[in-house]
Amino acid sequence: MSFDGIYSNKGGLSGDDGLKKNIRLTFLLAIFTVVFAVYLYRLFILQIVQGGEYRSQSKQISSTVRTIPAQRGEIFDRNANMPLVINTDSFSVSVTPGEIPAKLYDTVILKLADYLGMTKTAIDRKIPPNIRRSFTTVEVKSNVPFEVISDIAENITDLPGVTWTNKPIRNYVVSGSMSHILGYVGDITRDELTMLYNQGYTQNSIIGKTGIEKQYDQLLQGKQGRESRTVDARGRILSDKPIITPPISGNNLVLTIDTTVQTLAEKALGERVGAIVVLRPATGEVLAMVSYPFFDANLFTSGNYSSQYAALASAPNNPLLNRAVIAEYPPASTFKTIMATAMLNEKAFPSAKSIPCEGEINYGGRIFHCHVKKPGHGRLDLKNALAQSCDVYFWIVGRDYLGVDKIASYAKEFGFGQDLEIDLPASRSGLVPTAQWKERRFHEKWLGGDTMNMSIGQGYTTVTPMHMADMMAMVCNGGTIYRPHLLKEVRDGATNELIQETPVEALFTSTVAPEVWQEVRNDLRYTITDGTPAYPMHNKVVQLAGKTGTAEVNGYAKNHWHSWMIAYGPFDGPAEDQIVVATIVEAVNEWEWWAPYATNIVFQGIFADQTYDEAVNTLGFRYLLKMYGRME
Repeated sequence: MSFDGIYSNKGGLSGDDGLKKNIRLTFLLAIFTVVFAVYLYRLFILQIVQGGEYRSQSKQISSTVRTIPAQRGEIFDRNANMPLVINTDSFSVSVTPGEIPAKLYDTVILKLADYLGMTKTAIDRKIPPNIRRSFTTVEVKSNVPFEVISDIAENITDLPGVTWTNKPIRNYVVSGSMSHILGYVGDITRDELTMLYNQGYTQNSIIGKTGIEKQYDQLLQGKQGRESRTVDARGRILSDKPIITPPISGNNLVLTIDTTVQTLAEKALGERVGAIVVLRPATGEVLAMVSYPFFDANLFTSGNYSSQYAALASAPNNPLLNRAVIAEYPPASTFKTIMATAMLNEKAFPSAKSIPCEGEINYGGRIFHCHVKKPGHGRLDLKNALAQSCDVYFWIVGRDYLGVDKIASYAKEFGFGQDLEIDLPASRSGLVPTAQWKERRFHEKWLGGDTMNMSIGQGYTTVTPMHMADMMAMVCNGGTIYRPHLLKEVRDGATNELIQETPVEALFTSTVAPEVWQEVRNDLRYTITDGTPAYPMHNKVVQLAGKTGTAEVNGYAKNHWHSWMIAYGPFDGPAEDQIVVATIVEAVNEWEWWAPYATNIVFQGIFADQTYDEAVNTLGFRYLLKMYGRME
């Protein structure tokens, strides 16, 4: 027998074919090994690396979470014993649509709408058709009074799926002129939620809309609690015992506002469109901020936010406008304080040298009339020009000796045309014009007449009352303006423990020489004792220094002007004891030159520790109020 027969190709594999088969098997085994390794790797990622994430998602699918509102922090005046804003118990009403039988849905919603004083359409917008079989709870109305909840509770058998929870609302204990400072709260809007979602806000959050409520909303908000229950795929509750994380109350805020001074300033201004700012120049603390007309912030807790806002927005003289920081006015003759500082520091013109005032000046083919005294003041040096508010003197100094660039530079050192960084959500910077600004804005060249107008606080220059208070603060402090602020302290809402204090921060500093500041202060004191406001600013309790201003405004009737009074006292006291008061009465009011009278009433009340009525009687201003029919 031949060995060749045994190893023939018949019924067997050749050496080459066997090798090929082995290669294929090896290749298949390799593919299987790779696929298995990939699956094993993927399983490792899903189970180990991403396991926590998927387990969390699984829990979310199998549990429902209801937020528990946190108690919003309260707001106090500077003495921390006078609550300005507190929380009052109220309720929110919610609907779980999946608990309402489909055939009864419209009937139930109609009944609920009637109890809540809403339309069925309004509730339907909150519960669109695509979620009406869901067991997710939807809040349909907040700020619901207890009486309504009682009616719903008595008829709850006819209202399946309807529930309610306690949801405190804001109570503005002190409103009136405090409304612009405190602001108000309201339901969060869709746009606000989009911006704030990652900061812990939900669709049911109450959020600050204006004022301190908005500026420090995150400090006041607190941290919402959570109540979670196990549910099935449709959201029906399966567990009896919830897991509760209690809410954390918001922080309490202590403001710099002194309610006694605020009330005094409010009454001193009376029902006159305008504003008063009372400031501590050494710290930047705002003791009072009044803007008239004002509004009652409690109107916005009624639930009719849109209608209340629309009514106020269309009311005469815009009660929603905080004139102290948003309204912009020409500074008028108060600007001569800056002119005097610039002239002295630049040594542009000798302060003892006089300039003749004949009541008018001819320039560029136009006659400029001295506003205060048309026959003319005669020859005046700086001290008397400031006291008599002589326009001719400052027209000549501004046009011929300083020029627009230097005037603008000093105005900006005083904070004009700049953000004062006060802790309110809205404020204005005003405007300090320059030749370049006019060229860009109007495509016109700056003229000498523009410099003359600017020199007496007319023309394009605009400021807010807060800018004016800071201008006088720089004089008091000898070249420094501290950032004005309304927040004094933040305290724990539960323990009252001090969390933080607002630091004193220098906002603007000046290079003006110390001896210049002293001369300016002396001249401002002379303005009060021997100048135009000598009678209305006469005060036996405190020595005052300051400057008046009467701004001509286009569009008003004859004999109507903005009336300014910016002053500080005590003139001879240390800066830490001094108070600045800035007052403006708008031209829309019947003319009575009330700004200096109101300012003096505020000083009298503060330094004599008197009420408004006591201050008015002491100063002898009662007859004026009778004369103008204003018995505030």
